[in-house]
Amino acid sequence: MTTEKDRVLIFDTTLRDGEQSPGATMSHSEKLEIAEMLDDMGVDIIEAGFPIASEGDFEAVSDIAKLAKNAVICGLARANFKDIDRCWDAVRHAKRPRIHTFIGTSPQHRMIPNLTMDEMAERIHETVTHARNLCDNVQWSPMDATRTEWDYLARVVEIAIKAGATTINIPDTVGYTAPVESADLIRRLITEVPGAEDVIFATHCHNDLGMATANSLAAVAGGARQIECTINGLGERAGNTALEEVVMAMKVRGDILPYRTEIDTTKIMAISRRVSTVSGFVVQPNKAIVGKNAFAHESGIHQDGMLKSADTFEIMRPEDVGLKETAIVMGKHSGRAALRSKLKDLGYELADNQLNDVFIRFKALADRKKEVFEDDLLALMRDQASGEHHDRIQVKFLRVICGTEAPQSADLILEIDGKDHRTTAQGDGPVDATFNAVKTLFPHRAHLQLYQVHAVTEGTDAQATVSVRMEEEGRIATGQSADTDTVVASAKAYVNALNRLLVRREKSDPDADVKTVSYKDSA
Repeated sequence: MTTEKDRVLIFDTTLRDGEQSPGATMSHSEKLEIAEMLDDMGVDIIEAGFPIASEGDFEAVSDIAKLAKNAVICGLARANFKDIDRCWDAVRHAKRPRIHTFIGTSPQHRMIPNLTMDEMAERIHETVTHARNLCDNVQWSPMDATRTEWDYLARVVEIAIKAGATTINIPDTVGYTAPVESADLIRRLITEVPGAEDVIFATHCHNDLGMATANSLAAVAGGARQIECTINGLGERAGNTALEEVVMAMKVRGDILPYRTEIDTTKIMAISRRVSTVSGFVVQPNKAIVGKNAFAHESGIHQDGMLKSADTFEIMRPEDVGLKETAIVMGKHSGRAALRSKLKDLGYELADNQLNDVFIRFKALADRKKEVFEDDLLALMRDQASGEHHDRIQVKFLRVICGTEAPQSADLILEIDGKDHRTTAQGDGPVDATFNAVKTLFPHRAHLQLYQVHAVTEGTDAQATVSVRMEEEGRIATGQSADTDTVVASAKAYVNALNRLLVRREKSDPDADVKTVSYKDSA
């Protein structure tokens, strides 16, 4: 039986650390939507952003603070008064606001602000005190704590506690530590630092060595009572601890992990899919808990065992994470009611107008496929979401000529800022020709970093989901689209990435003229 001492707080940083993944920028409305879903599923603390980073970040944190019903709303701030004041201005409207301030304490990170140990200790005292004078709920983090000398880490943690921090977060910023070290570090801090018994210790782990989940759970065993994590493990480099993994590990293995959270696990799959859509980051098929294959069985031995008893090869029920098996077969004869029901099972609640739009696209897809599978519907919803933001550039028409005789060509019409433009371009294959046509109509300096094609389902009539990642002057954006025609999906994904780059360009330099390119019409 668990007690309040065994309660683990879930601190979700999808909207801050998760969004720092290259190409994962979310729109204002998408951030508010994800925050609402996090709040609804029982997340204790939502780190809504980094208010000083941009006006867009400030507005997102401020609006989330105003809308949140249950969760603590937290903003991140560096160890200076300007950051902290800006953070407080953003979170102060929340029912339960929190300021999270940090500074790098390891030898590698102390070089960045060029402070001596004593100067940094004084900076910590001043900034945590300032934050506490503004807000009763203050979290402090020694960035790269796991590579910080023990004596100095203990010293600055004590200073932060005395200055008024109510939560001490111990970040494994570069994913360097191992589970036995993670548990020992938390246990030792709680045991040896004066005042440690009066604060909550948290753990924030990165997955560079693939141990983020293990390190977070080990820290809890060592006495931490807050886990910082993200949906789908989204985050910089190899990502962060995945919320779904730590939550389900504690739920499934309560025998050796006797801790509890307030997360409604049946809502995990819905938010996983939505975060994947808005971030542009596809969840790998074999990802624990939320991957496409997490509850799939192909081996004959496994299938035979599952038919006899589900627990032979499944340690949790699909229903526990929001998956629902159904006998509804979707095809060209399916109606709106069946589509609405199926999408609801997949985590999408649609208003009538939205359903009508999706139904038209569903019918068009069903006319091209004998059967529309769940993965087809998910791809359809991802494609629908990518076109809901009134993008400046849209694909209106595409016809390609390809075959054994080069060069291949593409005849393309783009709608740019409400006006149609047409051109024909050649290339080394139909996709290259299509991308060249886009560049002709919308000249840009972005470089293609990644082009991937994934078959959504099996068969020659399968939809293809195309992912494109582009970089322009340090800004990175990812685009996705799905279609039974791979070249059409490629064109839409490429244009989707361009539209996201335009948004990022405006966010990074709001005063810049985003119409710095000339449109060419060769019709």
